[in-house]
Amino acid sequence: MNYLVIVLRLIHILAGMFWVGGSILFKFFIGPTVAATGETGQKFMAHMVTKAKITAHITAAAILNVLAGGWLYWLDAQGFTSAWWKSSTGIGFGVGGLLGLVGWVFGIMVGVNTAKLGTLASQIQGKPSSEQMSQIQAAQKQLAYASPISAYALILALIFMATARYWSF
Repeated sequence: MNYLVIVLRLIHILAGMFWVGGSILFKFFIGPTVAATGETGQKFMAHMVTKAKITAHITAAAILNVLAGGWLYWLDAQGFTSAWWKSSTGIGFGVGGLLGLVGWVFGIMVGVNTAKLGTLASQIQGKPSSEQMSQIQAAQKQLAYASPISAYALILALIFMATARYWSF
């Protein structure tokens, strides 16, 4: 029994579950709810970011997931010396890994802009100033661009990772 592989798989799966689940939850439920509830939503988001540190937790899960997944791929492929990475399974995990990296890169943009919005929301007393509104709009524009790319790339990565062992072509 290879305990390293078991530990890496557990880290990869559990961290991925938190990362992808959190991304989907924010993209499809929390983000729209915060936008629809105005000042109350801003207070909620400020708490999530500054007190609950949700972006830090999701970032940590993403990093753990990427590191464990890369190590697992390296072990399965025996570096880049085996034919495994050219096999159906290797290609499936490779495509899933690349999609995961796309989700990670755009997720960094999401995290940075979510943190900006949370920090701004915690600073605003009453109506935001014109400068604060400008910063809010810029962050929201970046989120509107990066969030769907990150979420859909992660969903596809999850599909590829979950099915790669069963591919045959």
